[in-house]
Amino acid sequence: MNAASTSPRQRPIRSFVLRGGRITDGQRKAFEANWPRYGLNLEDGVLNYADMFQRKANTVLEIGFGMGDSLLQMAQAAPDSNFIGVEVHPPGVGRLLADIDRQHLANLRIYQADALDVLRQCIADESLSCVQIFFPDPWHKKRHHKRRLIQPEFVELLCAKLVGNGVLHIATDWQPYAEHCMQVLQASSNLRNCAGADDFSPRPQHRPLTKFEQRGQRLGHGVWDLIFERKGS
Repeated sequence: MNAASTSPRQRPIRSFVLRGGRITDGQRKAFEANWPRYGLNLEDGVLNYADMFQRKANTVLEIGFGMGDSLLQMAQAAPDSNFIGVEVHPPGVGRLLADIDRQHLANLRIYQADALDVLRQCIADESLSCVQIFFPDPWHKKRHHKRRLIQPEFVELLCAKLVGNGVLHIATDWQPYAEHCMQVLQASSNLRNCAGADDFSPRPQHRPLTKFEQRGQRLGHGVWDLIFERKGS
């Protein structure tokens, strides 16, 4: 996943580890062919969504899209919304670029970058209708909890990027992490729990049920959705 929040003067604590997973020839070719059209670069600075997508529309940011399956499905299902994905791992970026091109999707763009850098350098305040973070690394061991993406300072940065009544949607299959996220989100004075205090939300229909999640359900594993709304209008 992406970098946990930290002071600019401190050495960043990363909430991801860059794995050495092999990128396939197809993924590499897709990257080379499609990045100029669908890829976004940090050095280009703050995005102008209307110019980039050639329209004004609600814009959704997904942090850590993995191999891109659910993000692709959501962009296909909501052609009237704009989607921006962020991922650090090259195989997922290459695969999603191939899928975007294959489906001729005009409403999806992606970064291969640390989400913290994207948020700070490229996303204007009060510009996103939704931020979604599905199945971030829970960092199970106690000594690694500091690496968890969902931390108070990071959540406040996300709040700053959401429009009034914009939505922060997190999903996890690790109950202790779900409880950690609930504690952090409910402690924010800028957010309200759409399900009510201390309650998790049912999976909304617009969040695709992944193959991983379906397999987990068959094994009796739970999934917890947290849907919070930024206060204000």
